[in-house]
Amino acid sequence: MNQEMDHTSPTSQDTDHDSTNAALKLQKVYRSYRTRRRLADSVLAAEELWWQAIEYARLNHSTTAFFNFIHPEKPSSRWSRISWNASKVGKGLVKDAKAQKLAFQHWIEAIDPRHRYGHNLSIYFDEWCRRQTQQPYFYWLDIGDGKTVDLDECPRSRLNQECINYLGPQERECYEYKIVEGKFIHKQTGNALDTKEQTSGSKWIFVMSVCNKLYAGEKRKGMFHHSSFLAGGVTLAAGRLVVECGKLKSVSAYSGHYRPTDENLSIFLAFLQKSGVKLEDVKAGNFRYRNQQSYDAENLVHEKHNSLR
Repeated sequence: MNQEMDHTSPTSQDTDHDSTNAALKLQKVYRSYRTRRRLADSVLAAEELWWQAIEYARLNHSTTAFFNFIHPEKPSSRWSRISWNASKVGKGLVKDAKAQKLAFQHWIEAIDPRHRYGHNLSIYFDEWCRRQTQQPYFYWLDIGDGKTVDLDECPRSRLNQECINYLGPQERECYEYKIVEGKFIHKQTGNALDTKEQTSGSKWIFVMSVCNKLYAGEKRKGMFHHSSFLAGGVTLAAGRLVVECGKLKSVSAYSGHYRPTDENLSIFLAFLQKSGVKLEDVKAGNFRYRNQQSYDAENLVHEKHNSLR
């Protein structure tokens, strides 16, 4: 009887063998998961780098193709370049006629392959206009007679240093927020937005795309601006906001890149209300949102005032 029990009961050697097999199986599953994860990450990274390479090549061609005097640019190529520049700045406009394009001084920022800060580029653009040269602007600035021009208002070193970060499709997702139960929630992490927890004195900016996607981030002068989120594309709304623990406290339609109107702010507030954000105590522009009826009445006054201008 005892011998039979001893024969059927698991020995310590059998237990160790089973533990080893289980550990090996677990390691195999983990390695398989890790490999798939690395491959997925590689695909995303490759996609992002490929997008950036194509974007740079197309923009570089659009601004420098006619610099080759040995093989002058053909008229068809010239029109293709012009249409590409226009589509770059107007990307998304066909979806909504109320969308805002970049102001001209930032339009040239978008078509610059290096995306140098539009404010700085416009200073050199004014100088290019004063000199009445026959050379194209970017050729004059980087290759031609203007390459040695160094203006006191914006030194050449600052012009070349302040380049705006234009986000690609994957990078953009890191700045996307959704409205959940009336709160601003980061789409990827699920964390509530809190602009007060960031660097003291920092300014938080936002844009809303024509697809009603909301992006927000901390402004960094000469590096990260409203034009960064959609890579120079059009917006339905843009401005600044203050959010505490996910709850909106104030919002303003202030953007030097897009120069939004009161109508753009109205569109954004309507979107927020529809998404469940309580706007009664939100400071919007120079007035506080009270209710939809009074808000519509104020808009009517603004529209009549503008029509008399």
